[in-house]
Amino acid sequence: MVIDFNKMSEEAKPNFKGGLKEYNVKMFTDDTNKIMHGRLVPGASIGFHTHETDQEVIYVLEGEGTVINGEGIPDDKALPGQALYCAKGQSHSLVNTGTKDLIFFAVVSAV
Repeated sequence: MVIDFNKMSEEAKPNFKGGLKEYNVKMFTDDTNKIMHGRLVPGASIGFHTHETDQEVIYVLEGEGTVINGEGIPDDKALPGQALYCAKGQSHSLVNTGTKDLIFFAVVSAV
């Protein structure tokens, strides 16, 4: 199956999971997966949340950000070419701390 994000409309999700500004996303979903092409403008964030029943992998394509770890503390830079993993039962957040859009590919899958 080919999922063509170029043919999808971007949807703005204000204050996503309690985050700042908007999470802009093109998303494919089925019974067990969400596959997303996401974009955060400078200063925007995905709010701190826990993956109770699923897990997430984020692959950074462009820009730079900061990952907030399970204790709610800024932990690591999120840079192009890096993959961020949040296992089932863990918590995290992602903040665009750069001056350009933070663009990433994310997969949330239920186990």
